[in-house]
Amino acid sequence: MTTTEPTPTTIVDEETISAYRRQGVARIRNIISAEEAERFRDAATAVSGIASDYSGGSAIFNQYVNVWQQNDVLRELTLHPNLAAAATALAGVPLRVWHDHLLIKPPHNGAATEFHQDAPYWPHGNSRHSLSAWVALVDVPVERGCMTFIPGSHDHHGLRAQDLADRDDLFRVAPDLRWAERLTIPLRAGDCTFHNSYLAHSATPNRTDDPRIAHVTIYIDAETTYTGGGHVVTDGLGLTAGESLEHSRFPRVAMT
Repeated sequence: MTTTEPTPTTIVDEETISAYRRQGVARIRNIISAEEAERFRDAATAVSGIASDYSGGSAIFNQYVNVWQQNDVLRELTLHPNLAAAATALAGVPLRVWHDHLLIKPPHNGAATEFHQDAPYWPHGNSRHSLSAWVALVDVPVERGCMTFIPGSHDHHGLRAQDLADRDDLFRVAPDLRWAERLTIPLRAGDCTFHNSYLAHSATPNRTDDPRIAHVTIYIDAETTYTGGGHVVTDGLGLTAGESLEHSRFPRVAMT
């Protein structure tokens, strides 16, 4: 795995892009500053006290969706130019935002997020690439709930959605992945991982005294079409199956 340090003129280099496309994951340190991370962490904490939790009482994490539409500070993070530039370079296609969410593991949370892919949950067609920017707003060592990836597993397409609470579910549909190499990536506040939507990943329990607070922006191919399937961010929008996701809820990422 390649790690880069962003600068004002370049977010990712060709080596990082090549490694990402081969492995399905890239870490970028300090994609936002420590001061920004603290400001966004405070906003995330405030939102988590008033927003709807879409996790449905899950023991794994609390999930707050489309916070960019609820909080002006977090909107800055979801639409942050550093994230957009890196995502566009890694994907290699024009992108739009699918949605964001806060994923918060409470203190002394004993439940792992088990291995799964993201893409099977989404009602998307004709997508060339989609990926998530997972930004740590606090330090996330292994014991606080950092992520583990199975490099190269993004070549497994066509799988059904997997159960995040079942440690064996992914391996029932893709038995070969049980024995594949795993890569665990602790992050400092302000660091980010980008992972392909088909890359298998998990997260450890939070065994510390403090919450694990992560903000995730999900980017999809700007030409992605809607399949008509149900999803919390498309339900009620009146979208037509087979048409593109041209809607204010899914803004295109500005090209730089």
